[in-house]
Amino acid sequence: MSMADEPSSRIHQMRAKAQELEQAAERATDPQEGKRLRDKAHRLKEQSEKERDIAGGNVDPM
Repeated sequence: MSMADEPSSRIHQMRAKAQELEQAAERATDPQEGKRLRDKAHRLKEQSEKERDIAGGNVDPM
């Protein structure tokens, strides 16, 4: 894997994990656990979007 592919791979992994967390939240029987999992998935999606923008040169990382 080249250095250029590394951010893309990381972003893909983050999105896949977010999807897994959303699915786990849907299966959760405890409402608080479901909310916690959905919140974590949301934060992970936001982080992956930020990293995508930085990797694409769309945002100044500072």
